[in-house]
Amino acid sequence: MITVVAFVTALLILVSLHELGHFWVARLCGIKVLRFSIGFGKPFWSRKKGDTEWALAPIPLGGYVKMVDTREGEVSEEDLPYAFDQQHPLKKIAVVVAGPLANLILAVLLYAFSFTMGVTELKPIVGMVLPDSIAARANFQAGDTIETVNGKMVKDWADANTALLFSMNDQSPVIQVKRAAGDTEQLRINIQSEKEAIDLLPKTNNIGIVPFRINTEIQRVLPDSAADRAGLQKDDVLIAVDQKPIADWFTWANLIRQSPGKELSLTFQRAGQEKTISIRPESRKENGQLMGIVGIEPKMDQAWDKKVRYTYQPTIVQAFDLAVSKTWGFAKLTVEFFGKMLTGKASLEYVSGPLAIADIAGKSIQISFSAYIEFLALVSISLGVLNLLPIPVLDGGHLVYYTIEWIRGKPLSLYVQEMGLRFGLMIMFGLMLLAFFNDFSRYFG
Repeated sequence: MITVVAFVTALLILVSLHELGHFWVARLCGIKVLRFSIGFGKPFWSRKKGDTEWALAPIPLGGYVKMVDTREGEVSEEDLPYAFDQQHPLKKIAVVVAGPLANLILAVLLYAFSFTMGVTELKPIVGMVLPDSIAARANFQAGDTIETVNGKMVKDWADANTALLFSMNDQSPVIQVKRAAGDTEQLRINIQSEKEAIDLLPKTNNIGIVPFRINTEIQRVLPDSAADRAGLQKDDVLIAVDQKPIADWFTWANLIRQSPGKELSLTFQRAGQEKTISIRPESRKENGQLMGIVGIEPKMDQAWDKKVRYTYQPTIVQAFDLAVSKTWGFAKLTVEFFGKMLTGKASLEYVSGPLAIADIAGKSIQISFSAYIEFLALVSISLGVLNLLPIPVLDGGHLVYYTIEWIRGKPLSLYVQEMGLRFGLMIMFGLMLLAFFNDFSRYFG
């Protein structure tokens, strides 16, 4: 229910503001607006105010502003001066740009609002390296500070992780790290030998490094689990399994996964004393394979968290400066992603649809209100940039049409415009199918 409410709220806010941008500028330019609709299909609620019908429709995948237009039906003589297609090209350009621009302005406002509540950043320091990962094979080590990726400076963990993911399509990404001991090293990732692991990146969004640390101390024992039945408790420290030392949490987790139904001898420490018990992991099927599970959660390393996490309170001016910088950075990154996708340098599996957006909406609102606000800002940027792409049927495609009309002094022929719109519809339909396919593969595959 939280996920559904968070998702619907996000759609209402983002789509409404986008369409309000079109509506407000259209009215400012003297264009008559017949309908303002959130959602597609037959409206289930509508109310007329002045010349405009305000409506809610059942398909929540967008919205539209319907203006008087001679291309869409007969227009009365008195309404001709207010028809969209009869306006100067610059007015048309202003109307189509207003929607995406509203999304980008909204993103700035949302980020600024979130930042005024305080900014929390993670330093680009590796907390743990996952065994048998791309990072492990590239010789990343816990405690490494990531300084540059392909010569580009990184300022925080999010920046470093994004740069690393985007570098996976280069011939041989070079990452400069500062070791915990203080010396600097250049690490290289062999793309050719990592193809199988790189194919999984759209699902994991991680090359095998995380900023946090978890230890072998138990934070929680799930009720009626194998661990609960064996007598494990909160604050117990795992030491060894079958007399083999547990170096870290990953060692323990991998061992348990590989031992479904197998009886193990577990040594742990409780209140300074070592104890040994027998534990039998339960069997669970994942992706057609049996995996072991015992039902415990580890503790975070609080001392490490304090080392890598820092929080500060910017002024309102600083918050807006940060918001503009963040919005510009993500907008630029989104354009780069589409460019890489078109040239085959980025996997199509990164394209996400409504299920992924709903999932992240639900998770972000459960983390914090600030996280949800920043999620809305990020989606608003994506919506704004996507609509500015020069694809007929999107605002960017119409922008191209009206710019050509402005330059040549007359609009393109209706045949050319209709063919372009059909082509655009095909592209968007294909992208929608791809997004839904990726979503279903990611969550149900």
